[in-house]
Amino acid sequence: MIATRDLLVDLCVAIALLGHGFTASAQPACEDRAPLRRPFFGDTHVHTTFSFDAWGQGTLGGPDVAYRYAKGETIGLQPHDARGVGQTKVRLRRPLDFAVVTDHSDLLGETQICQQPELPGHDSLVCRVARRFPALGYALINGHVYANDPPSRFSFCGEDGALCREAALGPWKVIREAAREHNDACQFTSFVGYEWTGMPGGNNIHRNVIFASDVVQDSPTTYIETPTAEGLWRALLDDCIEGREGCDAIAIPHNSNVSNGLMWSLTRNDGRGITADDARRRTRLEPLVEVTQHKGDSECRVAGFGAEDELCGYETVPYPRMQDMASPPSNFEAAPRVYVRETLTEGLVQGERLGVNPFQFGLIGSTDTHFATPGRVDEDEYLGHAAGTVNARFGIPAFPDRAEFNPGGLAVLWAEENTRASLFAAMKRREAYGTSGPRITARFFGGWNFADDLCASSQLVSTGYAEGVPMGGELASPPPGSQAIPAFVVNALRDPGDRGVPSTPLQRIQIVKGWVEDGQPREHVYDVAGGANEADVDLASCEPRGAGHDQLCSVWRDPDFDPLASSYYYARIVENPSCRWNQWVCLRAGVDCSAGEVPDGMEACCNEDIPKTIQERAWTSPIWYTPWPGEAR
Repeated sequence: MIATRDLLVDLCVAIALLGHGFTASAQPACEDRAPLRRPFFGDTHVHTTFSFDAWGQGTLGGPDVAYRYAKGETIGLQPHDARGVGQTKVRLRRPLDFAVVTDHSDLLGETQICQQPELPGHDSLVCRVARRFPALGYALINGHVYANDPPSRFSFCGEDGALCREAALGPWKVIREAAREHNDACQFTSFVGYEWTGMPGGNNIHRNVIFASDVVQDSPTTYIETPTAEGLWRALLDDCIEGREGCDAIAIPHNSNVSNGLMWSLTRNDGRGITADDARRRTRLEPLVEVTQHKGDSECRVAGFGAEDELCGYETVPYPRMQDMASPPSNFEAAPRVYVRETLTEGLVQGERLGVNPFQFGLIGSTDTHFATPGRVDEDEYLGHAAGTVNARFGIPAFPDRAEFNPGGLAVLWAEENTRASLFAAMKRREAYGTSGPRITARFFGGWNFADDLCASSQLVSTGYAEGVPMGGELASPPPGSQAIPAFVVNALRDPGDRGVPSTPLQRIQIVKGWVEDGQPREHVYDVAGGANEADVDLASCEPRGAGHDQLCSVWRDPDFDPLASSYYYARIVENPSCRWNQWVCLRAGVDCSAGEVPDGMEACCNEDIPKTIQERAWTSPIWYTPWPGEAR
C-alpha cells in the first residue's frame, strides 16, 4: 500500500512543484541541480572597510576580501593592538554557499573622503579625528548623522552633500564589480547589496537591500536623503523594480529588538494608519526578516500574549534602542512589536482588518560582521564583530566584544541550485530559515493529509511538496464545512561538525503557533519531538555532556485548531547546551575567578550575570493558514 502511494506521489509531484516556485531556468542547469531543492548556507549581512563603523575600527578588507573569505581563503584581519601592529590571519573553517556585502549606504562617501588623501575634505577636522582617535571619531560621526532629526551631512560634503554623494559612487562601483567577479554559478553566489541605516531618535529601523542581478540602482538609497522606510520602498520601486528593466530587489529588516517598536509601526510616516496598499507593498518588498545576529536575538519576549516561553531568553540585549548601547538603562520594558513572533501575530490581526497581512515574512539569520568575515559564527573562534565600543584600536584588546553580543547566525535557502536566480527566488517565496550559527538542516511542511508514518518514508520531501506547502507557504483551506485538522511534518539533522567545528546534539523540536482569537493575538509553543533533558556542559573543558539526537522528525497535528481563526506555525529546533563564546575566551585565557585576581580587561569572565552556556537553534519560516473568505471571525 505504501509503495503504491509513493508511486502516485512521484507521478503528481512535478505538477505540485510548479505551484511552489519551480520554474524552468533560462540558464543551463547546474550538474548537481536538485529538483526537490537542498539547503544553501550563507550570510546576507556583511560590512567591509567601505562602512565607516568598520574602517574606523581597523577593518582592512573590502568586498573582494569578504568574498574571498566566504569562499574559504585566508585573509588578514585588523591589527592586533591599539598601535596597529601586526595582523591576525583568519580562514573560514567551512566555506559558505553565498554571501552579500551590505556596506552602509550612509557615510559611504564620507568614509572614502576620510580614507583617500586626494579627495576634497580629507583634511577636514572630522576626518583627522576619525583617523587619529578612532573611538572619538566613531562617537562623533555616528552622533552627528544619526542623532539629528532629520539626519544631515558634514560641511565637508559641500553644498547639499554633493561631494559625499559623488565620492560614494566609487565604492558603489567596486561593490558591484566584486559581486559580479566572485559570482560563480553552481559553486558560489554573490549578490549586490547595501544597508539602508535608518536610525530615527536612536531607534533601529535598518534594512539590507539585496538585488537579484547586476542590474541595480545607479546609487544606493541613503537614510540621510531618504529618512523613512516608506521612502526606501518607493525608491526601490521607482529606481529598480518598476523603473528599470531587469532589476529586482528585496529589503530585509534586522534588529527589531532595538527598534523601540518603530520597525513595524502600524502608522504611516504622515501619522495615518497603514492601508491595504501599504501592506501589499511591504509584503512584496520585505519577504524576510533577520531574526538573529550579533546584536542579539529578535524572536520573542519571555512573556507575551499569554505565552510563557523560557527559551525566549536567548541572547536578549538589555536596552530598547540601538543608541542605548553606550549607556544601557538599569531596566526597561520593550515596546509592542519589537520581537518577530508578536509581529507575526499582529500581522494576522491586521490581515483580518485590511484583507492583506503586512507582516508575512520568513526568518533568516546573519552575522552583521564588520570584519569582512561573512559566516564566522563558531563560538570558539569569536573575535568580536568590530562595530561598537570594544575594539583593539580603542585600547581594549583583552575581551573581544560586549558581553551581550554574539557571533551571529546564518541564512539558509532551499533552492534547486547555487545560482542567483534560484537563491533569490527562494528568498522571495520565503523558503528559508535561520540558524544561530550551527549548520542544522531543517525541513518544514504543512498540509491536510500527511500520513502519521511520513517521517519513516523516503518520500517525505516529495510528499511534502505534493500534498502540502513548504516553509514560507500559505496553507489553503479545506473545503467549507470540512472538519480537517492541519498536519505539519518537521525534520531536523544536527550540524555534522565537519572540518574541526564543534558539533552538539539536538535536544528538541518545537512548533510555535500564533493565532487570532476574538480579535486578539495569541501564541503557544508545543514540544513535538525530543524534549527537555539533563544535558549540560563541562565548563572546565567546554565538552558537552549528556544524551541528545542526531536527527529528530515528527508529524504533528494542531490539537487546538480553529478553522475560523487565522494562524501561522513555525518550527524551532534547539540543541543541547554548549559553551558560549565568552566561556571559550575565558577558558583559553586561563582566568581563575576563585583566585581573587582577574587580569585587566577580563572582568566579564567572573560576572555571574553573563551566561557561560547557550542552546544554539534554528527557526524555520512560518506557514500561514487563512480561513475561507467570509468565514474568519
